[in-house]
Amino acid sequence: MMNKSLFHYDLPNQLIAQLPATPRDSSRLLVFDRQSKERKDLVFKDILDLLVPGDLLVLNKTRVIPARLYATNSKGRTFEILLLRRISDTDWEALMKPARKASKHDIFTVTENLKFELLDTIDDGVRVIRFDYDGIFENVLDQVGTVPLPPYITQKLSDKQRYQTVYASVNGSSAAPTAGLHFTEDLLQGLKNKGVLTTEILLHVGLGTFRPVKADEISKHHMHSEYFEVSSQAALDINLAKRESRRVIAVGTTTTRTLESVADADGLIIPQKGNTDIFIYPPYTFKVVDALITNFHLPESTLLMLVSAFADRQSILELYADAVKAHYRFFSFGDAMFIT
Repeated sequence: MMNKSLFHYDLPNQLIAQLPATPRDSSRLLVFDRQSKERKDLVFKDILDLLVPGDLLVLNKTRVIPARLYATNSKGRTFEILLLRRISDTDWEALMKPARKASKHDIFTVTENLKFELLDTIDDGVRVIRFDYDGIFENVLDQVGTVPLPPYITQKLSDKQRYQTVYASVNGSSAAPTAGLHFTEDLLQGLKNKGVLTTEILLHVGLGTFRPVKADEISKHHMHSEYFEVSSQAALDINLAKRESRRVIAVGTTTTRTLESVADADGLIIPQKGNTDIFIYPPYTFKVVDALITNFHLPESTLLMLVSAFADRQSILELYADAVKAHYRFFSFGDAMFIT
């Protein structure tokens, strides 16, 4: 039994980063060795000195879509819609506000060229909606949707590309895999020149990643499923690294969850695509990931629980307390940790 209050910490509002660091790799980096308990305060671009030839960085190549829409129903009431997961060419899982005012089979108008019908309500208030549109959906969405920044970010982002990783290539996420935001193209090239290898997997970030834990007993929390893909090439790259005792370094909790979802009991990666609702919290034995690059996460969040499973919970809470004292920047646009 483990209560979510065990993952609480106090954070002053002024430490919630409102804008990303410029340049990306100038954010701070807190390095923690799980064995020696040694910690260092560095800058993210110093990751170039921390990785060694043969290390394998695993990146999540998902790209954030302009998933926030505004629509009116047949009675003229305005609704906010957050697209979560694509089901088919026309159907999506989505959140709607105000949820109780949304009626089944009502027609909602975003623009004259984009309307949808509310088909059904599934678990935890997630709606299934069906779009009606002309043309290519991605192009229509680009014209009318906005990038859904987290609610704790109140400043407007002038360059929406700053909420994308430089290697993002596959549309589908409702939120960015934020650990990857610290990498620049030059830094990635520098790592390649040093002999550090990279491979890419895909997990479209949705409600499973950022939905808060409401149950006091964390084992009763149910993760919403998210779509993932692990290619044969990625599986080959990771399995070879494990066989040769080279480090597999996950960039972000989304990458970690994907790898742990597709590994067998011996840590062998099986190429596949599908949906995962894996919830990682202490105690948990990681089968694949040897080191983790991650941001500082919200109190009592599933992401903080995952990090607390990778290192021990007490060490993570102590590191977070130290980071608060040292005025690290927290959450999506904040600073990073490298846990080895």
